Amino acid sequence: MAKIAFLGLGVMGYPMAGHLQAAGHEVTVYNRTTAKAEAWVKEHGGAMGATPKEAATGAAFVMTCVGNDDDLRMVCAGENGAFEGMGEGTILVDHTTVSAKVTAELYAAGKEEGIAFVDAPISGGQAGAENGILSIMCGGDAAVYEAAEPIMQAYGRTIKRLGESGAGQLTKMVNQICIAGLVQGLSEGLHFAEKAGLDIRAVVDVIQGGAAGSWQMVNRHETMADDHFEHGFAVDWMRKDLGICLATANETGASLPVTALVDQFYKDVQKLGGGRWDTSSLIKRLNAMG
Repeated sequence: MAKIAFLGLGVMGYPMAGHLQAAGHEVTVYNRTTAKAEAWVKEHGGAMGATPKEAATGAAFVMTCVGNDDDLRMVCAGENGAFEGMGEGTILVDHTTVSAKVTAELYAAGKEEGIAFVDAPISGGQAGAENGILSIMCGGDAAVYEAAEPIMQAYGRTIKRLGESGAGQLTKMVNQICIAGLVQGLSEGLHFAEKAGLDIRAVVDVIQGGAAGSWQMVNRHETMADDHFEHGFAVDWMRKDLGICLATANETGASLPVTALVDQFYKDVQKLGGGRWDTSSLIKRLNAMG
């Protein structure tokens, strides 16, 4: 069992930190909104720190799951950041979806202080975090990954190192690119079915086991049919992620025409007031068009 700091108690981080505590680790949490950290300690035990530095002091592993590049820089390398409290030989595992650029910055900054850094973005949504069955895509030094993998097993079902530092974030970009096109295709299919007078649930019952089947189809078709989107992975977060994908594509020379188009479709959903709706709300845009 290890002494662990967990920084960031959003819809993903809150249950992930809980799984670590339940597994017998000694967990200290930090959250920008103190009330959230207090609620976590009341529910799970453990301890809380007033700053990332305080939470990280004495920890062998520090896990981060925050919002974006700037948030990650702040909790890791900002004033009273985790790096200030971490000792030589400790490991920081970042579960945030961020750019490969900030990952490279923090990997290098940590290395100067003798702190190892693993980029480990996650997929599986809030349900995956709550049930401890996340997919975790990792990049970093092999020996460091091997040390961190047993810790991540508390909330991960599929955990894999894809290469050196940054490979985890690049793999998460592949994940989001695939999802964007898939959800648009699913939305168009279900929209077509409804306009054609078909029963969406009956249609999905037939096709989900064939070549058209997907996680999104199985887990989202009913809420899409019911016009219910107050759950899941928010459109605002998806646009943040797709922005990272498109910027990286410009750097690498990759062509992402469908991803760029779907990103604009999500912009339309934001204009409908759906910034916090689930990504499956692309169908709502089609329905709004008539």
